Amino acid sequence: MEQVKDLIYKSNIHVDLRDVDFSRKMKLSNLFSYFQDVASFAADELGFGIERLAKEFGVAWVLLKIRVDIDRLPDWDEEVTIETWPIQPKRVEFQRDFLVKDKNGNVIIRAVSVWVIMDIKERRLKRADMIGLRYPELSRERAIETRLGKLKDFGQLEEAYKKIIGYSDIDFNGHLNNSKYVDFIMDCFTIDEHEKYEVQSIEMNFINEALSGNTITLYKDISNRQNGIVYVEGRNENDYNTVFKSAVRIRKK
Repeated sequence: MEQVKDLIYKSNIHVDLRDVDFSRKMKLSNLFSYFQDVASFAADELGFGIERLAKEFGVAWVLLKIRVDIDRLPDWDEEVTIETWPIQPKRVEFQRDFLVKDKNGNVIIRAVSVWVIMDIKERRLKRADMIGLRYPELSRERAIETRLGKLKDFGQLEEAYKKIIGYSDIDFNGHLNNSKYVDFIMDCFTIDEHEKYEVQSIEMNFINEALSGNTITLYKDISNRQNGIVYVEGRNENDYNTVFKSAVRIRKK
């Protein structure tokens, strides 16, 4: 077993025009992209980055579950810091937490995530101890005290739209990138709805891969909107598998 040090990784981010939407606040999908980048950098610093995992073990990091609680999204031209740290690996899962802080050190976003390692050729999950990664104990509170479980709709799913996966949606692993799912979710709602409501929290389960050329049908369930929760999932029309599930807590602006 290899043991690593310097568990807390920090990255400073400047919010550029390409990062924001019509409200001049960071797009939620771009926040997910930054989380993915920072997690990758942190894993590399710990000696278990993408290149080493692929070369020595034939596996890749894959995001399985995530929850993000948002006080506010960063504004255009704002400087923020993303902090991340890992939790001791379980039998299959690797957990990683995130904080986003403004220039005064105030926490504006919290996130917890679950990752796994997947065999690149077989596309199957592998046990965590395969790569021999253990951390020294880190005395720090979790970013969010919660257990990430399975998500379920409220019984009133309706089709929102269909999306054909293309070149711009695919990442270096050859499958649909997790940040793209977030855009798909946001596209289930009109600009008028986005002007009235904002995301307070989002929890996602990533269940099956989607590849270029696949058609994803997006379904939403807004029957619990009066309680501030909407549900969205995507299904692959090529094999009828559910690709992802999400529960989004919303609030009026």
